[in-house]
Amino acid sequence: MHLWGRKSRPLILFVAFAISLLVVLTQLEQVDAQTTCFTSVKPNSLLLSKDNYGRIISTSNNFLVAEADSSQLVLPNPQTHPLPRTLEQWENPTGADDYFSEIKPTPAGYLVWSEFPVKVYVERPTEPPEASASAKRFQYWFDDVLKAVEDWSIHLPLNLVTQAEDADISILRSSPPLKPVLNRETGRFDLPRARSAEASYEFYLREAVDAPYPILSHKFTILLSPDHIVEQTTATARHELGHALGIWGHSPLETDALYFSKVRNPPPLSPRDINTLKQIYQQPTRLGWPLVFNEERN
Repeated sequence: MHLWGRKSRPLILFVAFAISLLVVLTQLEQVDAQTTCFTSVKPNSLLLSKDNYGRIISTSNNFLVAEADSSQLVLPNPQTHPLPRTLEQWENPTGADDYFSEIKPTPAGYLVWSEFPVKVYVERPTEPPEASASAKRFQYWFDDVLKAVEDWSIHLPLNLVTQAEDADISILRSSPPLKPVLNRETGRFDLPRARSAEASYEFYLREAVDAPYPILSHKFTILLSPDHIVEQTTATARHELGHALGIWGHSPLETDALYFSKVRNPPPLSPRDINTLKQIYQQPTRLGWPLVFNEERN
């Protein structure tokens, strides 16, 4: 697949007034590794508000409920999407297993993308590399992240976009913020050590011309520190992008790109990584399916 310079056709028709509702993820459970962190959602921890259509979204019995006038719209039962051809054609060359048991579904199901190519934005330098030492470092960071995108594009169709607002996944050159954690023993907030990367997601509703009701969708934001050395930037981007593509968990083996901690010699994508990704994309999810009236729910 030729990734660079390819201009994708729009797959989604957004209404003139974009839905302003974004799911606010609260009570976040953080899984911290030496260099990476990803955020997962506990049941009943989604806070929502009115959107531009006057719908009020809330959680009920671990699934989202949307009220439109006097009728209730709810998420459909989890369903599977067709496998992307790249994963359908994947053959395990080594007989390796997977680490699917480590993957955590969300209240909306597994974090599966259903429309391809997935649109990826990578923050770009605004100055030419020769302008300054900082501009050169930025260019190195950008090039290293592109290597990780290219690695994953072999297994899932990805397309680079130049505007963050057009992206499904945004990769930004920024250190994750420090988030104080309440120490239950002392009653004080502890400031954790700095992290070099973080992947987080948010749900939102989007309109589509071929669906009668809004579709539950998600977006990812990846923050990558600008202070990595070359090898670690690509490895960390590869790891975090794996989370964003659906691997919402960590491998226990350091030979996998999704290993839970930093290693001295970062591995490339392993057959176990791809086996796990393929397993995930065969699971049912509520993501990518339109809401339905409550009485239509099985």
